[in-house]
Order: sequence, then C-alpha cells, then structure tokens
Amino acid sequence: MLKITPYLELDTEANQLVDHVSGKKVSLTFSESAVLHRLLLSSKPVCSKEELLSAGWPDRVVAVTSLTQCISTLRKKLDPYREVQLKTIARRGYQLHISTQSHVKMLAVNDAESMKAAIFDVSLLVKISGIVVLLALALWAWYCSDYHKIKQNLSRWSADTQVELQIGGLKGNAQLLYKDEAQHLHPFMWEKHLEPDNNFMTCHKGFNAFAATDGENYSMAICPGTDQEQCAGKGLINITSVDSEPANLNMPEFMELSTAMEQRIRYNRVMLPESTDTSGALLEHNYQADVYFPVKDELLIRADINMSLIYDSDDTGEFHSSTCITDEDCLTTPIKYKVRGKFKQYSGMVDGLKADIFQVRVQQKDLIKPDKLNDSAVRFYRDLRKRDIKDEELYFIRVHQDHKTAVWTIPLFGQVTAWYHYERFDI
Repeated sequence: MLKITPYLELDTEANQLVDHVSGKKVSLTFSESAVLHRLLLSSKPVCSKEELLSAGWPDRVVAVTSLTQCISTLRKKLDPYREVQLKTIARRGYQLHISTQSHVKMLAVNDAESMKAAIFDVSLLVKISGIVVLLALALWAWYCSDYHKIKQNLSRWSADTQVELQIGGLKGNAQLLYKDEAQHLHPFMWEKHLEPDNNFMTCHKGFNAFAATDGENYSMAICPGTDQEQCAGKGLINITSVDSEPANLNMPEFMELSTAMEQRIRYNRVMLPESTDTSGALLEHNYQADVYFPVKDELLIRADINMSLIYDSDDTGEFHSSTCITDEDCLTTPIKYKVRGKFKQYSGMVDGLKADIFQVRVQQKDLIKPDKLNDSAVRFYRDLRKRDIKDEELYFIRVHQDHKTAVWTIPLFGQVTAWYHYERFDI
C-alpha cells in the first residue's frame, strides 16, 4: 500500500485506490496502477513519457496515444480528490502534484499516521486560526460556567475595611461588607435609624458586628459579647434600613417589642417535603434569623427567615428556605415565601474574609398572598412577588460560621445581611 494523501492509498497488488474516508475502492487497470506508482515514487519533478511507457507497458512497444489515454482515464478516477492533480508538462512529460493544504478531510480514527499528517501538514495560518478558535471556545465555556458566575458574584463584594459603630452606648468595630458600587459607607448610614443616647447595651462589655450594604439597603448584624470567635447566640440584633429617612427607633422599646414579636407562634419552621430522600443518615443544617425593617411613622416589619441545607455530598444537596413577614400589630396576615432547590457550595475570599457561596437552582417557589396587607408591608410583598416571577438561580453568601450561629448575606429585598441561629438535626 502506497500512501497518496493522509486518507487515500494506492494498492499496487490489487490495482485499486483505497479511500479511507468513504471506504470506497476505485479499480485501476494494470497500466494505470503502474503509471501512478511510478509518478508517486519518482525523485524527479517531471516523469518523461518514455519512463511512464516503460512502467505501464513493460516489455511491450506501444504508441504514445496509449499513455495519453491512460493519463486521461487516470485523471477521471482521481478527479474526486481535488488535492491530487495529474499535470501535463509540455514537451517534457507528466507531473503528479499533491496538495496537503487544499482540503480538510475526516480521517480514519485508527490511522494514527494520517491523523498526524492532517494536524501538522497544514499552513501556519491554518494552525494559528485553529488555536484562536479553540481558545475562543475555551474562554466562552469558562465564561458560561458556574465557577465563573460564582467568581463574578463574589467579585462584586468588598470586605477590605471596618466601620466603627456606636450601638446602645457601646462602641465597636464592625466588619464592613459592601458592593463595589456602594458610595456612602459612613457609620451614620447604619446608625441614623436609631435614637441616640440609648444605653441599652451597657450590661455588655462589647459586641461583634457585621455592617453591609448593596448601595441601597444598609444591614446591621450584631452579636452582644466580646468573644471574637464564638457568638453565644443570645440577644442577636438584625436591623436593615430600606428607607433613606431616619426611623428614630428607640432601642429599649425596640428590644422589648422584638422580644414580644419573637415569642409569638412561629409559622416558619421548614418542613421537608415527602420527596426528600431520607434513606440513611441525613443531617439538616438549619439557620433562623429575625430581621427588622424600621421605617419612620410606619409599623415595624419583621422577617422571620428560616433556611435548611441537606447535603448529599461534600458540596451539594437540597436547599429549603421560608420567609414569613409580619408587622408589630399583626395587622398584616403573614406573607410567606418558600423556595426549594438544589445547591452547589463553593469557597472563596472577599478580600481577606473567607466566604462560602451557595448557588441555588430553584425548583419550586410558593408565595402565599395575605388576606390583609397594610401599607407598611406593601413594599415587601411587591418585592417577593417580583422574585417569585423572576428568580431561577439565587446566590447566598455565608461569611461567618461557629457552633451556634452564622452570618449570611441573602437575596431578599435587595441584599440583607443577618446573624442567624444555627442548629443541626438528624432526619
């Protein structure tokens, strides 16, 4: 077998062309096979007519017209293979020209030599073009990947500074989390909703805190105490500003009111659906927080937020969340919003702050419309309704975790950061 191109061979014993792409075999006469064989093996750029006559009709004397007819029929049989050209060189003879760059052919996968030839026997321009295309495809695949989405989401946040807050007669530094487009990062943006000179926290020696903003909402997540590593989980304060005008929140009254609100019947325990796989030992990681939204001259709104993660591997599992909205006088029938889906957990850094980000692909959403809705709750119901219509993929960021508590930033009324109680349950 004599190779003509990476996919076309001459079988001199069977006198035929073998096409490895289509599997087709083209029969040749003895003379056609011999002439083509001599053209392929010739070290000269041009084969003379006498040389080809001697190869095609050995020990015979034939007219030159026999060679002319042989060349004509050979050209027709080679015509489907445009990269193989049998040329007439005037007054000198014939030349076989084989182009290695004119066409790209699918090769037989078991022909390693042909594969190698097809890859390397091409022009530099073709190679560069192929590399550029492959790089473009790789970049596009990376851009569309979940990993890039995660990195892009985290890159919108910064945690390169702290802000000093004065809460209830105590001063302390809070870890600041902010989106890069946020402009106003002065402590006043978090303190302005609180009436000054309230010393309700002087029974404590200090506090740990996170202050966060997405440029519109300003959240405070406060854990009373001085232990920097472990929050006791008692007296947690989560306040998020959704309005620019100071609410003049009297903190002693707020603490008494929030205690009363939290002692009401909780409608918001996450109940796992029957479809959840409970075979074997599964562990539910449950997080619960009460977040308050003070607005001047309006009833205080409370969001009871409950989230559960049920892992089925080291970084994937089922996600369940339930948010219940009520007001201080129970004038608004509880607004409930439930989300269920599959999560994938990633780890990263926001500046020097370790963060776990959870990508949740939403499978089910339920928004329970209240029978009664007062003016204070309208904005919250509208936001939940938009999310119920639009959200298909959500991102939850955990920036602190200890044995009893955790701090999360979640997509709720913009971005809300709060300090959660943490428990684990066998299911």
